Amino acid sequence: MPLFRASKPKAPTRVEASATATVSNATLALLAGSSGSGQRARAMRLPTISRSRDLLAGLIGTTPLIHYRQEWNGTSFDEIEMQPDPWMLRPDRRTSYAHTMSWLFDDLLFFGRAYLHIDARYSNGFPSSMSWLPYEITNLTSPAIEGNFPIGGITEITVNGQRVPTDDIIIFYSPQTALLEAGSRTIYTAELLEKSAQRFASSPTAFGWLKVNSGEPMSPQELSDLAESWAEMRAGDNGTAVAAISAELDWYESDASPDRLQAVESRQHIALELARVANISPYLVGAPTGSGMTYQNAQEARRQLAQDALPFLAAIEETLSSDVVIPRGHIVRFDRTVFAETSTNTQGAITE
Repeated sequence: MPLFRASKPKAPTRVEASATATVSNATLALLAGSSGSGQRARAMRLPTISRSRDLLAGLIGTTPLIHYRQEWNGTSFDEIEMQPDPWMLRPDRRTSYAHTMSWLFDDLLFFGRAYLHIDARYSNGFPSSMSWLPYEITNLTSPAIEGNFPIGGITEITVNGQRVPTDDIIIFYSPQTALLEAGSRTIYTAELLEKSAQRFASSPTAFGWLKVNSGEPMSPQELSDLAESWAEMRAGDNGTAVAAISAELDWYESDASPDRLQAVESRQHIALELARVANISPYLVGAPTGSGMTYQNAQEARRQLAQDALPFLAAIEETLSSDVVIPRGHIVRFDRTVFAETSTNTQGAITE
């Protein structure tokens, strides 16, 4: 009979994070009502950007986390799967895992940095509950910031203008340049092309110009008013799209092809550029590739999507495996095995 019996470790009790619960509650309404910055909203109006974001966010938001303990066997580390902490299943008790992880990724993609707020801790000091803090209402102050990293250290963090303890904020740094920074010119060009196509779609008939054959020369303002009146009549507000013209005027119809007026080729090219900016395989978002990668021969679509998301997956995993989140020797990883589970339905959802 052993003289000593190993005692069973006690489960840590859960306590609220000091001086931070008020901040989390105060931002709850902001979390629900935040519409995002103007730049992000503009980018999301572009179909290629919206599709890229939703595909990657959907993958990350639906991939579960697995908890491991690392043990040295003399030559390498063995990874022993452990029971997940409750926050690994649902970081924020007020919303779903998919919501928290998807919007955490969203901030990493568009802004290059994302934040989780520690709402509560166990008695051992490690987090037991965390909530997403939108990048737009979170401000990090540092003497020097290079890229997205405060190389001068962090002097202050405020949420909606309210100062919060830096120890209660978990910061995620994207390994890639923020999309809104790297793709600013491409997004602007895409907006111009979308407006051009919209102008063409709003006119029921071909473009052209009016020529005044007789009478006194018209002033620029008079010519502008005439053109505007002509355009209004041709717009067909009364459902007829029929306009009347006098003998003093001639109408010349433009011979430009509809494809040219809609900038079809330019819009296809900019879709490819937007996919490159989002760092996603073009065929996944329907952008032309010229390489023959289509739905019919893209049976590894989900695996390719996971490969495109790998930098963000690694950034989230490594941050959640840091000593401020879980004990040393423990790691958190996304369950990569689900990426190999392809099916006809999954591939269709990715590539349609």
